[in-house]
Amino acid sequence: MDKIKVGLQYWIPQHGLTRLVGKLASAKAGGLTTAIINWFIKQYKVNMDEALHSDPKHFKTFNEFFVRELKEGMRPIAEGDSVIVHPADARVSQFGPITDGQLIQAKGHDYSARELLGGDAALAEEFADGEFATLYLSPSDYHRVHMPCDGTLRQMIYVPGDLFSVNPLTAENVPNLFARNERVVCIFDTEFGPMAQVLVGATIVGSIEQVWAGTITPPRGNSVYKWDYPAEGNNAIILKKGEEMGRFKLGSTVINLFAKDSIKFDETMVNGEKTVLGTPFAHNIVSQEKQAEAAEESKEESKDIQSAE
Repeated sequence: MDKIKVGLQYWIPQHGLTRLVGKLASAKAGGLTTAIINWFIKQYKVNMDEALHSDPKHFKTFNEFFVRELKEGMRPIAEGDSVIVHPADARVSQFGPITDGQLIQAKGHDYSARELLGGDAALAEEFADGEFATLYLSPSDYHRVHMPCDGTLRQMIYVPGDLFSVNPLTAENVPNLFARNERVVCIFDTEFGPMAQVLVGATIVGSIEQVWAGTITPPRGNSVYKWDYPAEGNNAIILKKGEEMGRFKLGSTVINLFAKDSIKFDETMVNGEKTVLGTPFAHNIVSQEKQAEAAEESKEESKDIQSAE
């Protein structure tokens, strides 16, 4: 059955099906929309107690329900300059070092950072020998994606591609999955170097949105689109840790890339484990080193004062 499920994805009209589902999900169908939402909540055990609007009748379309807001304070953001937080409610698919430009997709499957980032060799080099993490959002999860740290947007890249499902079964059986699916690559500059946050599309993902640009997908086609942003001034896009940066309509995957010697993953990171938005994801090595240096300087100052006395 697993082989059949995977094999069918090569044959179905991925983009046509996705456009159709996207239109249905954005339709205001009254009682039918509410019935579908109720079925979805029951089928996937969605916790509506966390939602700002818990009554399914509040949502005019299925998409409105799917990108529902959470109640204020429902996902507290871990404090600390050195703490990088999880960008989404999800599950850890893979994480670890970027080795020879390759990321682990699943057991027996690697893919290249260069392909993931839209074929830009210079950009991929910024993450050479760095770290990566892949987080899978299931249908029951909260589907807004937030910032893991403070960052200034440098570039956004839309990369066209296939729309395979990105669930664990497909990840284990479709080579190069995340580098062949449609995706939006966001490059941020942070105090510890560049960070990539990649939102990967999938079958029946109606669109990917960013808070600064609205809907990015569709358009669909064969061209890679790039947008560059200023580092400062009125048009600079600067987001704080925990702020929303984008959202999926009908679920998918987030991939983060970090530069060499910039972060260390939190000890709670384990493949297959659930993640909660705002909880520790990794630690900024640069900030940790600065804190250690400051503590050492404080000790030395204290010694000097005691000696003087």
